[in-house]
Amino acid sequence: MNTDLLKTAPKFNKAKVISSAVLGLLGLSVIFSSVYTVEEGHVGIVKRFGEAKYQENPGLHFKLPFIDSVEPIEVRTRKNAEKMASSTQEQMPVTVEVSVNWTADKEAALDLFRKYGGLTQFEQRILDPRFRSATKDTIPKYEAEQLIQDRALAIQGIEQRLIEEMAGFPVVVDNIQIENIELPAKYIQSIEIKQTEKNLAAAEEHKLERQRLEALREVNTADAKAQGIIKVAEAEAKAIVLKGEAEATAIEAKAKALRDNPLIVSLTEAQNWDGKLPSTIMGEGSLPILDMRAKQ
Repeated sequence: MNTDLLKTAPKFNKAKVISSAVLGLLGLSVIFSSVYTVEEGHVGIVKRFGEAKYQENPGLHFKLPFIDSVEPIEVRTRKNAEKMASSTQEQMPVTVEVSVNWTADKEAALDLFRKYGGLTQFEQRILDPRFRSATKDTIPKYEAEQLIQDRALAIQGIEQRLIEEMAGFPVVVDNIQIENIELPAKYIQSIEIKQTEKNLAAAEEHKLERQRLEALREVNTADAKAQGIIKVAEAEAKAIVLKGEAEATAIEAKAKALRDNPLIVSLTEAQNWDGKLPSTIMGEGSLPILDMRAKQ
């Protein structure tokens, strides 16, 4: 009897160990299945038996093991690019490569998932067709030269049209860019020739304007010189007149003084005499000074 117990004891212990190990693995599986994380820039859509129930923000979260599953939805800015054929206003074929940035509304991620099944489905079914339509409807409104020289006009038109098309959807579209424009080679060559001619015409116009300004400057310089000469001549003439008037005034004053003071003549003669007697035929020592003034 004791021998039989000894034989069955190891089997009993082995089965117990196996069952404990299975239970332990099952417990760990339940624990790991109950915990999940949501990465930054995403929200987690929690699904129960395939039905989207609620959404969670980035971080550590818990769910029902083996029943709930989590679908991440990116809420960072995404970029879509399209290369499509169109035509310009003058019916010239053109191929444009256009890109758009768009962002899913974080608060409406659950609704987006329920309606469209995720971002990829939303892009394929909603965003891309409307983006192509907005581009193809806008490009033909502009001439080829406008598209080359001022892309901003076409970009603004595409953006306005696309925003109107996407108004009812839980996304934000912005920063549309025309990455590249492909036109026929012959037209590109004609544009280059036309631009060269414009540049030459502008250079010639600049040259003529410079010549006009130089001629005007020379005229102004000559006019300034002439005005200067006239001013100098006027000043000299005025100086002569003033000098003549001053001399006349001095003579008049001197004459008046002579009339009023007869002795001034004698005083002047005495001041101007050098102390020598004149030599005349009258002989030495004679003083032929005659007073011709009328006697008072």
